[in-house]
Amino acid sequence: MRATPLNSTAFEGVLTELCRSLTARCATEGAYRSSEEFESGVRGALQTLLSGYGKAVDFAPHPYIFPDVVIGEWGIEVKFSSKDTWRSVANSIFESFRSHSVKSIYLLFGKMGGVPEVRWEKYDDCVIHVRTSHLPRFEVEMSGDGGRNRGSLFETFGITYKEFSELTLHDRMEYVRNYARQRLKPGERLWWLEDQADTPHTLPLQAKLYTSLSDAEKRRMRAEASILCPQITSSSRSRHKYDDPVLYLLTYRGVLCHQARDLFSAGSVAGKARGGNYLLRALQDLEPEMREAAATLDDQLFVEYWGESVQPEQRIHQWLIRADSYARSWKPSEELFLSGH
Repeated sequence: MRATPLNSTAFEGVLTELCRSLTARCATEGAYRSSEEFESGVRGALQTLLSGYGKAVDFAPHPYIFPDVVIGEWGIEVKFSSKDTWRSVANSIFESFRSHSVKSIYLLFGKMGGVPEVRWEKYDDCVIHVRTSHLPRFEVEMSGDGGRNRGSLFETFGITYKEFSELTLHDRMEYVRNYARQRLKPGERLWWLEDQADTPHTLPLQAKLYTSLSDAEKRRMRAEASILCPQITSSSRSRHKYDDPVLYLLTYRGVLCHQARDLFSAGSVAGKARGGNYLLRALQDLEPEMREAAATLDDQLFVEYWGESVQPEQRIHQWLIRADSYARSWKPSEELFLSGH
């Protein structure tokens, strides 16, 4: 007997029947107990529903394949929750193991908390957020209305999911960075800057104490933090002037500094003289290392901390402009880097 051709309309009909069947099964036999049990149930029921279309379900796919179930040009990403929620963490934004044959992706969600139910929607309508801790990952939520009353992440991006998936990894990260910056709270910073797929920014396995570093390492750390954070020239009464430098060392260099004054205003970093502007003397002493940091640090760090891309040869000049705007009782541009910017 000749198989019935499968098109998108027919496939969505299969999904509707699949959800009805799985929901009914939960009502009669109880909720699925695990994501593995649920996905196995999805594959088994789907195999039965597709038998008339001459399509087979792969019961032993690659463990990292995206989406979970591939049927020709259609794919199903399976999500499971034991709680009464339709929200879940989804795949990496890089989609490194995406099946290249898939053109349309659907989300099939099994909610086992409360009244167990299974629903489907188009995947791109369900992506609502990017989690930016560790490896950036999408978050999905089943709305029940195709996202019409909520909007998707890609509407926020101003780009379709298809267009986003066709971007280079670097360009995808630009969308995600811009999105994340808009959501930062005061005092927060992005701590991941990588452009490589599946390469999260991770701290060293053994975090270092600032006090345990060699003198040369201390100078380099202080110089990097100083060049990225010109607000250190603010008044001593500014309560949060050292927050960004300390967070930079911790989240980007894996260095824990218990006392911020150890970096900039302690007598030990300002030379033997006592009194006067300790910070000024400390920065004058660091000028060679600050020039090196300005010339070599990744441009994305300046985008992150200064809000714009700045060419290496312009960074000292731009740092002085920013430092002058923060300082009150002195003018950094009249005291620092006088031999040329």
